[in-house]
Amino acid sequence: MKRIILHWSAGCYEPNMSDLEHYHYLITGSGKIVCGKYTPNDNLNCKDGKYAAHTGGGNTGSIGIALCGNLNYKNPENQGNYPLKQIQFEKMYELCAGLCRKYALVISKGTILTHYEFGLINPKTTSFGKIDISFIPYAPNLKPNEVGDFIRNKILWYL
Repeated sequence: MKRIILHWSAGCYEPNMSDLEHYHYLITGSGKIVCGKYTPNDNLNCKDGKYAAHTGGGNTGSIGIALCGNLNYKNPENQGNYPLKQIQFEKMYELCAGLCRKYALVISKGTILTHYEFGLINPKTTSFGKIDISFIPYAPNLKPNEVGDFIRNKILWYL
């Protein structure tokens, strides 16, 4: 595995069937980690069609983690239904630290990134323009371009 890409599901606090197909791990509104249909190793080779398709243009070698929630999210002032909770983020940081250990990933902007960051780095993919994760409700003063560094620092703390 070469990286972990972080998302929100744009749904409810529990994963639906589509969420389970598209992400390796999902974190519910209560902070429970749910495994998706595919394992991270299924994304080592995406040519067989049996993999978690979570990031347009970036699925191969990538682990997809989604926080369940943010249905109808518009912007930080209008978080829609099922706003993300701090417990979900904390579980995500902890999970990422464990995955970094398991797959010998060094935490950097190239190995742990949000879907938002992936789209910025890869503007010719369908991930360009994605806004997940560009806002953390419990850290509202962070700008979208600061969120990834904040997340990486939290994962380092858990590591």
